[in-house]
Amino acid sequence: MIDKVFEKSITKQFEFDEEVASVFDDMLNRSVPYYKEMQRLSINFACNYLKDEDYVYDLGCSTASTLIELSKHCQAKLNLIGIDNSEAMLNRARKKAKAFGVDITLINDDLHNIDYTNAKLILSNYTLQFIRPLQREKLVKKIYDSLQSGGIFIFSEKVISSDSTLNKQSIDEYYEFKKSQGYSEFEISQKREALENVLIPYTQDENIKMILDAGFSHCETIFKWVNFATFIAIKK
Repeated sequence: MIDKVFEKSITKQFEFDEEVASVFDDMLNRSVPYYKEMQRLSINFACNYLKDEDYVYDLGCSTASTLIELSKHCQAKLNLIGIDNSEAMLNRARKKAKAFGVDITLINDDLHNIDYTNAKLILSNYTLQFIRPLQREKLVKKIYDSLQSGGIFIFSEKVISSDSTLNKQSIDEYYEFKKSQGYSEFEISQKREALENVLIPYTQDENIKMILDAGFSHCETIFKWVNFATFIAIKK
């Protein structure tokens, strides 16, 4: 379905409810620049580390697209677990996983409540930015503690610039991108207002510092487009 969520005036802050879930795949592709390329790169990097029976967790898995694509492109037979606190998203994920014949364990819960047992890979695509900073850092520490030695954490986030001029230019560039995807000025402004104080981005350096402070030996940006970035963190 086509994303028309913000064609009408908003009455609440942004949430991943049934209305959003029904158009989420279209929303991602039209709202996140080079989303498919980011997903492809994440999967390619991940496959280098994975072996048969490894456990993979996707935090904020939404409709399970990344886990389905990982299953399709990785040679290893994996234990796939998707976690999301939106039942509406998971309902879509179940239907998609069944349609593609991919076995995924889907869990409706808060990310802080999950025991990420035997994790070799943990994924998080544009999820940490919705978690309050103090809780975000606690979750990243939990991710580090849960990963096996040699495990990896791949995550994507919207980022901001520490330079105010560059930050404004990035926002303007992103605005033009959304217009090029068919969103009206009204839709763009409505979504921005709905996300205010819900999505709290870090700078690229702040994301890397958070990762290293949690104990990871290395964190590197593997993809970036203006104010969107994908990182890989390694636990030695």
